[in-house]
Amino acid sequence: MLRLLPQTLINQIAAGEVVERPASAIKELVENAIDAGANRIDIRIEQGGKSYFSVTDNGKGMSKDELALAVERHVTSKLPDDNLVNITFLGFRGEALPSIASVAKMKITSRPAETPSGWMIEVEGGHKKEPVPAPATYGTTVEVRDLFYATPARLKFLKSEQSEQLAIREIIDRLAMCYPNISFSLENENKKLGSYPATNTLFDRVSMVIGHEFKDNALPVQADYEGIKLAGFVGLPTYTRATSTEQYLYVNGRSVKDKVLLGAIRGAYQGLMGHGSDGYPVLALFLSVPCDLVDVNVSPAKTEVRFADAGKIRGLLVASIRNVLAEHGQKTATTLNIGSLGSAEQTPTYSQPQRHSYSTARTSSIPVTPTQKQESLKLSDSYSVKVETPVPQSETETKLPPLGLAKAQIHKTYIVSQAEDAILIVDQHAAHERLTYEKMMQNMGERPQTQLLLVPEIIDLKPEEVALLTSRTSELKDMGWIVEAFGTDCVAVRELPALLDKADIQQTIRDLVDTLKTFEDTVLLKDKMKDICARMACHGSVRAGRQLSIDEMNALLRQMEKCGTSGQCIHGRPTYITLKLDDIEKMFGRK
Repeated sequence: MLRLLPQTLINQIAAGEVVERPASAIKELVENAIDAGANRIDIRIEQGGKSYFSVTDNGKGMSKDELALAVERHVTSKLPDDNLVNITFLGFRGEALPSIASVAKMKITSRPAETPSGWMIEVEGGHKKEPVPAPATYGTTVEVRDLFYATPARLKFLKSEQSEQLAIREIIDRLAMCYPNISFSLENENKKLGSYPATNTLFDRVSMVIGHEFKDNALPVQADYEGIKLAGFVGLPTYTRATSTEQYLYVNGRSVKDKVLLGAIRGAYQGLMGHGSDGYPVLALFLSVPCDLVDVNVSPAKTEVRFADAGKIRGLLVASIRNVLAEHGQKTATTLNIGSLGSAEQTPTYSQPQRHSYSTARTSSIPVTPTQKQESLKLSDSYSVKVETPVPQSETETKLPPLGLAKAQIHKTYIVSQAEDAILIVDQHAAHERLTYEKMMQNMGERPQTQLLLVPEIIDLKPEEVALLTSRTSELKDMGWIVEAFGTDCVAVRELPALLDKADIQQTIRDLVDTLKTFEDTVLLKDKMKDICARMACHGSVRAGRQLSIDEMNALLRQMEKCGTSGQCIHGRPTYITLKLDDIEKMFGRK
């Protein structure tokens, strides 16, 4: 039987589309404040926004009548001509306030600049009261308590207080970046989480959000093509992060996640750096597109857009980014991601990047492999791999080893080895990469050898990142890391696993933080450390183009014979191929 749903239930359904967690509700309220012309916006939260959050602005405010109307569905002041094509505001659906109020306890206090006093209205679970006079400064304050109390089933989908707080910080970061003329502040139970004073330059605000290192590793981008304007800053290919969280994309002042734009970024950096596990470029791009060429009314959350000519947008981004990267092709980052180091060394477009130096003193260097009758084979500056003296050393022996004896090196990349009944061609980099990785993983036991730092490594992080990382100190300690909070916006690394003695500590910690921010409580740090070891193995292994002696080549072959997984590198590619003697003789007509 068909029936008309009650208004309260309709609002709760709408809330499910608009209000996913405290962060999404705060996003809607801050966007309303921006649309109201505010130049100062203050956000306060308690328990990660679960129990309380408020947004206060100094915008134009609302009168008594407007206040009563604002909590009704589909009420807006942002479509003056009722044209869904010409959308020039962040919020326009008129769903935010009634949707939040339908699942929480809301109080709105507002005062227009031209009135002597303010008004206040309360709404609980969708039931509103009449506005009453209230003391207020110019602007609007929206207070929300007990989010989802009216729909308790949704409470179980909220994450930890720390995770919700981090999501709120990310929302504020993304909104603050695009509006440098507005001052933003975020507090959690009277503790300052973030503060962005108003500034006259976009670059200053971008650097405030991403971090001061971005200033030295970013290049400005600017383009104008057929009314489509692009501005922003792109990081050098050697300045990357473990995840894509530091990629900020905007269309007409709106933070978006768009496949067209993300695909354009991948295309622009193609050939200049690796993919995925090798890191993501850091950037902030701002597109201005005529309203009739972009549809922002795609989803209730307003994070998706649809372009009338996606090819034109993609072409503009790819060409603009590649041009600016080409102009600065010899510049490398002051702080490097391990993965990008490995990729960049094989890229002719850029000069060979140098590992970022840091002043941390190490107490000792622990050898990578156990010693018997051994000789040192220095296959890289980062690792000295000790190998047993190869036996046999000549063909006078009655039996050749399984992978044979090295005879030559071709193109300074491939080792040619003669086995009993075959010829082997070995990719020297892929083979040593696997050996290095396996040795690292052997040292990742329950009680790893550790390296004490004479001078602790101090790393700048955001306050919520410090809290997120230090909440996993027990897990870090089990892996050989001693990390402590150092004030509110730094951590001190006092000890690290010996196997990571040559690692860039700053970048390793940032990789861990980026991973925790992306996957929250679902990721084990030990699994992430395996990825870091894989990148270090790639960078720390003998490269294609490196001349090896016969002894070095034989030493590598003997190591491979002892490793059960030496048949493929850590990327899944083969480390060697075998040409059977029977097959060779058939090709030459001998059989």
